[in-house]
Amino acid sequence: MGIPVKLEVFEGPLDLLLHLIEKNKVDIYDIPIVLITEQYLDYVSQMDRKDMDVMSEFLVMAATLVRIKSKMLLPVEEKEEEEFEDPRQELVERILEYKMYKYASYELKDRQVDAGRMVFKEPSIPEEIKDFKEEVAIEDLLSDVTLAKLQGIFNSVMKKQVDKIDPIRSKFGEIEKEEISLEDHMVFLEDYAKTHKTFSFRKLLENGSSKTYVIVSFLGILEMMKIGKLTIVQENIFDDILITYRENENGKNENEKSESEE
Repeated sequence: MGIPVKLEVFEGPLDLLLHLIEKNKVDIYDIPIVLITEQYLDYVSQMDRKDMDVMSEFLVMAATLVRIKSKMLLPVEEKEEEEFEDPRQELVERILEYKMYKYASYELKDRQVDAGRMVFKEPSIPEEIKDFKEEVAIEDLLSDVTLAKLQGIFNSVMKKQVDKIDPIRSKFGEIEKEEISLEDHMVFLEDYAKTHKTFSFRKLLENGSSKTYVIVSFLGILEMMKIGKLTIVQENIFDDILITYRENENGKNENEKSESEE
């Protein structure tokens, strides 16, 4: 005795195909036709055959799937002039169109449900008082208004406007970009070193307050140390760095010596 199996009810063959595609989590533009065809035929074989009108629609789609499957299994002739036409293209377009209408129907159904929750009341105001407008006596309305009350209301409004201002960002001005040329700054560093002979790196940095000045000075010192114009000494970690300008035996820098020889 077989076990009765209750199958899901689909609105048509395209609904079944869309279900199989989503169930297998495959790309709708690259349908694995062999897998989908086998699952589709398995479902059709278990369908109730009483309603032949519905059954015929599923059988037509089954024949279409088998035809596409056979085309996919046949070897493809390579032709340079004609582009390869995917046998699944027409089926993919039909499924996409069905999917669009299906989800549009869901949206319309949700709107119908929301609309069903709305209750409208018929106007019940008598015609005699429909256009009645109560007269407002300005004198009575402003009878207890004083200058002090108006001043209080004005101060309250202005305070709300002040509270909207960010106390930090409102003090920001324009951020100006400081540009310092490394080449020009190295000329300044060399003149400074010639003048002071031995000097503190911290003292040098006191000549400028910007981050750019510190960075360019640090790079300039490293470059001058690399080419032998400066020596750097730091006795202990975190101590101040002492920088000494190097001169040759004749009291001239190496660059000055080379220029005099020329």
